[in-house]
Amino acid sequence: MATIEAQDLRERIGRFRVLIVGRANAGKTTILQKVCNTTDQPEIYDSQGNKIDTAMVESSIKRGNHNITDEMVFRSNPTFVFHDSCGFEAGSEEEFENMKKFISERGHATKLEERIHAIWYCIPMDDHCRTFQRSEERFFRECDTGHVPVVAVFTKFEALRPVAYGEIKKELQGVSAKERSERIAEGVEELFTKTGVLDQLCNPENRACPKSCVRLQKMHETDTNCNTLLEHNTFALDNEELRLCLVSTQKSNMELCIKCATTILVDRAEKQIDYERYQYDIAKWFPHIKVRRRLIQSDDSLVMVLMDVVC
Repeated sequence: MATIEAQDLRERIGRFRVLIVGRANAGKTTILQKVCNTTDQPEIYDSQGNKIDTAMVESSIKRGNHNITDEMVFRSNPTFVFHDSCGFEAGSEEEFENMKKFISERGHATKLEERIHAIWYCIPMDDHCRTFQRSEERFFRECDTGHVPVVAVFTKFEALRPVAYGEIKKELQGVSAKERSERIAEGVEELFTKTGVLDQLCNPENRACPKSCVRLQKMHETDTNCNTLLEHNTFALDNEELRLCLVSTQKSNMELCIKCATTILVDRAEKQIDYERYQYDIAKWFPHIKVRRRLIQSDDSLVMVLMDVVC
């Protein structure tokens, strides 16, 4: 595959497009705000690019009407575009069929800029007895997501901790703070396993299966982020061009850039190295660096000059 710079990818693929799915109060809006590093509400556009009054959209949703093709864009990071599935989770058959059609059409769209590149399915853990409801069952059992990776996002994961603590509270009397913390953490894992949600997600009868699972907690706090979600989504993508497109939206996420570049080092550790290509393939994962692909002669070797750092 020919090397393509991140800027060229943005022009070729357009924005990174995500369908976010989940019940009401699953924390979807908070996740999108964290991803785009903002507390503002998104601007909403129809499929023709016309801006829609947010009040009109909220009114339509309350009446049970929702258009999944509407695009949500945050001014802080317009390189992302989000679609919300809200509607079918409440039991609407029409909305469910519309979502299946949307995934099928946008997953195979001829125009790269119209395709959806990932699906984030949010499952809240604040009701651990009902984590996998009818809406989740229908989605994973009936929806054919094709090559579009699904990331299962367990939101409000911190809600399991007080439940786990309550179950072993008497056993913790007199133990050290360290052991107390470890025992509670073990209880959280046991409680999560008992929910059976992972078994449900991996049911062999499912048409859709998550490529990755992410736990998010305390998203309401200001010092939390969604870097883990972005990292899992990046490596869930089979297409390197799409990985580059997603990474190019995260100029400030140096950790993600380094991890992507590291995979190049690991993958090629035992292969014969083409140094010019090697340097470029590492540098391309850092969207704040412009790579000038000019070769110069030095000690009978060709090397590439990397320069023009853009903040």
